[in-house]
Parts: sequence; structure tokens; C-alpha cells
Amino acid sequence: MKISLAQTRPVTGDVPANITEHLKIIARAVAEGAGLIVFSELSLTGYEPTLAKELAADSHDARFDCFQSASDASGIVIAAGMPTRHDDGVRISLLLFQPSRPRSLYSKTYLHADEEPFFVPGRSSPEWQVGGTKIALAICYEISVDSHLQSALQSQPDVYIASVAKSPSGIGKALDRLAGIARTHSIPVLMPNAVGMADGGKCAGKSSAWNVCGELIGQLTSDDEGLLTMDVVAGTVASAASR
Repeated sequence: MKISLAQTRPVTGDVPANITEHLKIIARAVAEGAGLIVFSELSLTGYEPTLAKELAADSHDARFDCFQSASDASGIVIAAGMPTRHDDGVRISLLLFQPSRPRSLYSKTYLHADEEPFFVPGRSSPEWQVGGTKIALAICYEISVDSHLQSALQSQPDVYIASVAKSPSGIGKALDRLAGIARTHSIPVLMPNAVGMADGGKCAGKSSAWNVCGELIGQLTSDDEGLLTMDVVAGTVASAASR
């Protein structure tokens, strides 16, 4: 299976503009033969906690029907970041689209202290299956939580994917942690990050892929949008291109 990581530059708070850009990069992933594309944390709004309540949407919002249509038409599975509205508050979620199946979501279970004024924890299982591939999902801060990692790896997944919004000050620690997860647990690890502005700072890019030995086998730049595609079975990066 080929999995693409989408490194985008979200337009702050502009969901329609970000949907348009998502569809463009999804088309690129389809052309590269990817079976799954994963975007960064809150990719459809930008990582903007102070705006999340205003921007949050129901997971079945009709604006996202275009992703289901793209999935149905091409067979690609899509995971895009969005703040979602629930009875208990706003959650940080990945909207999950699979061909001819109802959309679902994975919501961040463990929040950083800075996020707690704006979000509530989700209750999703990190286990996800795409075709015959078992995937363990994480969103940003969760990569540092040992109990989340234990839960994510309990089903012996084929790949671990962490959707993040990491700044220049935090990216180094995240890269080290994810390389360690790959090496210690002998599992391919993928991390899509964003570029551009986020929460008054900037995202550091460097979307990355590691093989089962914890070796970095592909990484995008710190400033450019792009697409990194890994062949998980072969343990190789099929392509990595900025734009």
C-alpha cells in the first residue's frame, strides 16, 4: 500500500479555500497510486485554537461531501484535519473518508495543556483499518503519551501515522520520538506536518517517513508545500516533491 503525506499551507480560517487545495493534492496522490492520503492536524482550518469554536463543524457537514466523492471515484482513502462539534464541546479530529462507506472520524484523546481551554478530549480508538492494512493513528501531542502509544500498538498495526502541527521549537523532539517509535517497535512511521502560520507562530514542515529500523527515508522541506508518498510494504519512499 502507498500512503501519501500532504504538507499544505492552510489559509487561516478559510475552510472553502483549504478544501480546494486539499482536492488538488488529493488528485496528485491519486496520480501517484496512493491508497491513502493523510493531512496535518486541523488542516482544513489551520491550527488556530482561538478560532476553533467559531469554525467547528459537524462531521457530516455537506461541505465535505466532495471528499467522499473523490474517495468513491478514485478509491483513495482520505484523512483531513478539522475541529468538530460535539455535545460536550469542540474536538480536534481527523475526518476519515473511504470509498462507498459512511465517513467516520478519529478525535484526539490526549490534549496538551494549552489546548484544554479550547477543546475537549475525544473518545476514539486509535485503531483503524484501510483495506487489509491496520493503521494506528495519533494526533500531535499524543505521540508523547506512553499510554496512547500502548493502546495504538495493541492490535499490532502495520503502520503508525501521526498527524501534527509542530512548530520549529517542537519539531526536533517530535522527529526523535517518532524515529524511536519506529525503531523500538519495528513499525513504519509517517508524520504529516503543515507549513505557514499557526496559532501566532509557524509550522515547521519536514513531513517525514521512517522505516522499521527507525531510519529516516523521506522528508519534505521546512517551508514548502508538497507530497511525500511511502510504499509501506516495500519500506521505501516512492516519491517526495515540494511545490
